[in-house]
Amino acid sequence: MSCCCDQNDEESTLTTPLSSSSEPTVTDSTVTISPMNSHFAALTCGDTLRLIFEKLSLTDLARASCVCKAWNAVASDDEMIMEAFMAPWKLLDVVGKPSSRNFWRDNGIGKFAISHRILRGETVASLAVKYSVQVMEIKRLNNMMSDHGIYSRERLLIPISNPDILINDTCYIELDTYAKREVAVLYLDGKPDRKPGTLLNRVTSDRSKKRVIDSLKRSMQVDDGTAQYYLSISDGDPRAALSQFSSDLRWERQTGLA
Repeated sequence: MSCCCDQNDEESTLTTPLSSSSEPTVTDSTVTISPMNSHFAALTCGDTLRLIFEKLSLTDLARASCVCKAWNAVASDDEMIMEAFMAPWKLLDVVGKPSSRNFWRDNGIGKFAISHRILRGETVASLAVKYSVQVMEIKRLNNMMSDHGIYSRERLLIPISNPDILINDTCYIELDTYAKREVAVLYLDGKPDRKPGTLLNRVTSDRSKKRVIDSLKRSMQVDDGTAQYYLSISDGDPRAALSQFSSDLRWERQTGLA
């Protein structure tokens, strides 16, 4: 059995500070943990930083990249940024490389869109009902001045109303000709057409069509949408489009609508 003094000696040993200094220890509650503080060298370790930064949002990741070189090296990593971009929507993958890194700065739902291939008889209103969005939202995203603009296009970008549609799916970064900006596009019917030369042919075709539409606009003195509408119902024949427009104009004047 031990005596009382032995017990006191044991308690004294357990409560003795580890510091060899006899000076009292002062705790500063204002100390900030940062890589500039030598007591926290772990915060400059790349592996440790990666584990921490994987939990950050895009905004916080951008802030972290401004702290110091060690943090910037990890926070600016392309893979790290892409993961932060996909995380809120639980995306499986994002395919493609944007023309500018600024694309990754915003991952709001407005950055995404559904690609819809236009079928005969469809209208902007019918697509708005199908995808549960507003007509003006579709027109704004696709830079459409009027509903007639749908007839001159092969597809429309549809705003996403239900974010759950992105879960475990893949988006493709594309620069849309009509939207005039890069968008993360979701294809509900599979992958996009990536055949060699398809994009080049499409661009060439779009340029030729634009010249024809500009000519029709000047001749008819109408907006883009109206010129595109008459060109589409005339199977791309500018002369037939002008003839049809003149016929409609005469009818409006005769009935007193013009």
